[in-house]
Amino acid sequence: MGARLKSRARSFARILLGLLRELADENAYQRHLAAHGRTHSGAEWRRFSEQRLVAKFVRPKCC
Repeated sequence: MGARLKSRARSFARILLGLLRELADENAYQRHLAAHGRTHSGAEWRRFSEQRLVAKFVRPKCC
């Protein structure tokens, strides 16, 4: 029974970590790097973040 509990705890931890990465835009950033063939850097993170903020606040939502 102890191994089963450890397995469930690991599974829960993986799901929680994936959720946190999605909420923190880490997954989106990794997809951005892959799509544009770039590597991680401070400048690239700033570029990515700026594009996300502009897309979020410049395009107004209707209704």
